Amino acid sequence: MCRIGRCGTSDAVEEAIVEAVGLRKRYDKHEVVCGVDFTVRPRECFGLLGPNGAGKTTTIRMLTGFAPYDGGSLAVFGMPMTAANARSIKSRLGVAPQEENLDPDLTVAMNLRIYASYFGIGASEARARVAELLAFAELEDKADARIPTLSGGMKRRLILARALINRPSLLVLDEPTTGLDPQARHLVWERLRDLKRRGVAMLLTTHYMEEAAQLCDRLVVMDHGRIIAGGTPAVLIAEHVGRDVVEIATGGDPARQARIEALARPLGRVDAVGDHVILYLNGGHDPREALSVLADEQLVHRRATLEDVFLTLTGRELRD
Repeated sequence: MCRIGRCGTSDAVEEAIVEAVGLRKRYDKHEVVCGVDFTVRPRECFGLLGPNGAGKTTTIRMLTGFAPYDGGSLAVFGMPMTAANARSIKSRLGVAPQEENLDPDLTVAMNLRIYASYFGIGASEARARVAELLAFAELEDKADARIPTLSGGMKRRLILARALINRPSLLVLDEPTTGLDPQARHLVWERLRDLKRRGVAMLLTTHYMEEAAQLCDRLVVMDHGRIIAGGTPAVLIAEHVGRDVVEIATGGDPARQARIEALARPLGRVDAVGDHVILYLNGGHDPREALSVLADEQLVHRRATLEDVFLTLTGRELRD
């Protein structure tokens, strides 16, 4: 029997969990979401990526009912996101925010029990769900601990457990592993994979491109309020950067950089980044050709990643 989250179905055709068409949001005279279209399908992890200020947080606030939209349409669980439907929609959502907003005056277990009461979950059922979620988050031995005594990883796992107290059909994850060490991050990833296997749909925002590549079935990249690319991680990598990347050290020598760029440019797209030249090989070029041409240079040959896609599409300048 499926308990945490929701069970999958065998229906051949299922309605989208989220469907946004021409979605818009304006603050004063500034439009921060500029007509975006996307869907989240049942039992998938959908990524919403972009630099700071891209419009991701505003989009999440609209689809979770915390900010009204100004144009287009937005449906969640087949219901238009309106004031009349917001309560019904929120009852089926689980939200794990980026900020740590646990109650520091309560124990771990009491944080979960109090949250269960917001959904009208009775005391007996709440106790059962709390025990189940403490085991899921590997926090059984911390049930009576207060929040300030927890590590960052424990707090993130507790926030995830809290988001599951109502057994949501859609879990919204805003930067779920920010600040975690690799061990804690991988544990959270495994818990999220487990939820997806159980049939929970997820919408994920993250600045960790490896996280998006590990978890997302599909994703979109937003910038300046618009969606600029979308697809599976593998398709996006193939379309925007190709399979292979060569990084060549220039030693900060302008003449050497110019010479390396001249050698590399016929082989693909070239970016100069600090004291390195980055060559994204065209699909028709064998990486051995590039390595032969650049054999005398200090270089690293690697497979292209989703981070290469992100930087190619959104640039390398810092965003506030």
